Amino acid sequence: MYRTMIIRTAQDSDLDDVLSVEHAAFGSMVEPNLVRDLLEDASAKPTLSLLAFQEGQAVGHILFTKAYFALESPLSISLLAPLAVLPQAQRQGIGTRLVEHGLQILSKSGTDLVFVLGHPEYYPRHGFRPAGVLGFDAPYPIPEKNANAWMVLLIREGITGAFGGKVICANKLKKPKYWLE
Repeated sequence: MYRTMIIRTAQDSDLDDVLSVEHAAFGSMVEPNLVRDLLEDASAKPTLSLLAFQEGQAVGHILFTKAYFALESPLSISLLAPLAVLPQAQRQGIGTRLVEHGLQILSKSGTDLVFVLGHPEYYPRHGFRPAGVLGFDAPYPIPEKNANAWMVLLIREGITGAFGGKVICANKLKKPKYWLE
């Protein structure tokens, strides 16, 4: 059965919905606490926080935060973390629509690169590819067995080789525990 989905920018008044989706999707308070911290973290701004709704219920959330290279660069960089969909709403295309909607907004706003530490089977569908082999290092070392989980989407093609190095994330993400995948 097809259900209408609405995706919109999350407002301050949506915080309870955002945290509820994150908690239900991940089954712990780690992600909701991280999201709350990132939304309050000045070093993460500007952020793009999107909520997906079906029949008035929040069913998915995605957050993009500001990032930059350790060495000076004119590129605009974002980090996707996290993407959450209610368990009962998964495998319905909600995550895909959130990712695509977010990338479209970021592209229009002039973002050049989007990084993610995520499932290597999922994110390549959206154009992400392993970042390490392109010269983009994660904020913290990633175990070799998970190296392909550190990925990048080049919104503006032709920038590999010209820029690279270590990606610096928002202060609240600067904890090794978030970089294990």
